[in-house]
Amino acid sequence: MSKINIQDLTKIFGSYPQKGMEDLNNGKSKDEILKETGMTVGVNQASFTVEEGEIFVVMGLSGSGKSTLIRLLNRLIEPTHGHVFIDDEDISQVTDQRLIETRRKKLGMVFQRFGLFPFRTVLANAGYGLEIQGVEKTEREQKAAQAIEDVGLQGYENSYPDQLSGGMQQRVGLARALANETDILLMDEAFSALDPLIRQEMQDELLRLQHKWNKTVVFITHDLDEALKLGDRIAIMKDGRIVQTGTAEQILESPANDYVSRFVEDVDRSKVLTASHIMKNPSVLAVEKDGPRVAVRKMEEAGVSSIFVVDRNRQLKGLLTIDDAIDAYNRDLAMQEILISDFYSTTPDTPIQELIASAVDTRYPITVLAEGELLGIVSRVSILSGLVLGKEKEEVTSS
Repeated sequence: MSKINIQDLTKIFGSYPQKGMEDLNNGKSKDEILKETGMTVGVNQASFTVEEGEIFVVMGLSGSGKSTLIRLLNRLIEPTHGHVFIDDEDISQVTDQRLIETRRKKLGMVFQRFGLFPFRTVLANAGYGLEIQGVEKTEREQKAAQAIEDVGLQGYENSYPDQLSGGMQQRVGLARALANETDILLMDEAFSALDPLIRQEMQDELLRLQHKWNKTVVFITHDLDEALKLGDRIAIMKDGRIVQTGTAEQILESPANDYVSRFVEDVDRSKVLTASHIMKNPSVLAVEKDGPRVAVRKMEEAGVSSIFVVDRNRQLKGLLTIDDAIDAYNRDLAMQEILISDFYSTTPDTPIQELIASAVDTRYPITVLAEGELLGIVSRVSILSGLVLGKEKEEVTSS
C-alpha cells in the first residue's frame, strides 16, 4: 500500500513560474530556463510512490533538488505544479488548517542541524511537538521519556543540548520526531553533520528503530554508501529530475544512464549484496527420519562427502559426513547422535562482506536460515573467488 504518492511534482523558483512550466513542457532544460529567464528549476516533474513501512532514500549531488523535494512533501514550500498524496489525500490542495493537522499527526521531520532549543532540556526538546499540539504535560513527558529511551538517551532527560555530543543531539531530534507518533519521518541530510563513526552509529540506530517502529521514512542524502545501506528503495536525482528509482541491487546491476553508472562504479558490492543474492540450493538433503543408511546412499548418488539434514518442515538439524554416517550405520546409531553442529549459519540479509571471515575459517558451506528453516547454502568459492552476480541460483553440492 502506497503511503505517499507523488505525481508530476515541480517547483520553479522565480517571478514567473508558470512561464517556466511552459518552457519545461516545451522541452527546455533547467540550464536553458535559467539562462533565458533567470528562474531556477528546483524539482522537475518528479513522480514516485513510497510504500508503507519502507525507507525510501532520495540521493543526489548538491543542487540536484533533493532537499527541495522533501520540503514539497510537507509543503514547507509550495509546488508550482503536481500533487502530493498522503494516505490518498492531496495535501497540495488542502486548506492551511488541514495542512497543520496533517503535519502534526502524520509528518515528523528530522533536520541536518538538529534544530534543538538550547534553553530546553532533552526531555522538553523531545516533547516540544506534543506541547505545540496541546498535549497535557504528564502525557507528553511520558511519551517523550519513552522516545528518549528508545534512542538510547535514558538518563539524559535533564541535560541541555550543549552538554551533548553531536550524535547525542541528533538522537534528541530523532526522539522528538518519534514522540509525536507520526506515521511518516522526513529526514533531510539527518546524519551529514556527524563524524564518520558517529554517522555510522546513527545509521545503525535508525535501522534498529525502524525494525521496532516500522515507520515510513523518506531519507535525503548525498552519500551513496548511506543510501545503499539504509534504502529499501533509492531515487537518484540530477538537475531536479529523478533519473532512476529502484532497489540497491537494481541500481548497481542496471544503471539507467551514464550518470548513474559513474555514481555506482566504485561501490564495494560486498557491502550491498547479501547472502540471499549468492546462496544456492543444496543438490541433496537428508531427512532426519530416514536414518544414516539412506543418507549414505544419497551422498553416494550425488558424489558428495557431506550432507545437511533437515526435518519434514525443512528445519535444519545438522550436518552429516560420509564417515560418520557409515560409522553410525555399522554401530546402529540414530541420526541424531552423530550430527555435526559446528558450522556457520547466517540470515538472508547478512551483507556478503560479513561472511568473508567465516568463509576463510569454515570447512563447510555457510547455511542461510530464516527461523531455523534452511533457505540455501553459500559456498566458500562463491565468496572467496568474487561475488556471483546476475546469475540464476543453481544447485551445488554441499561438499
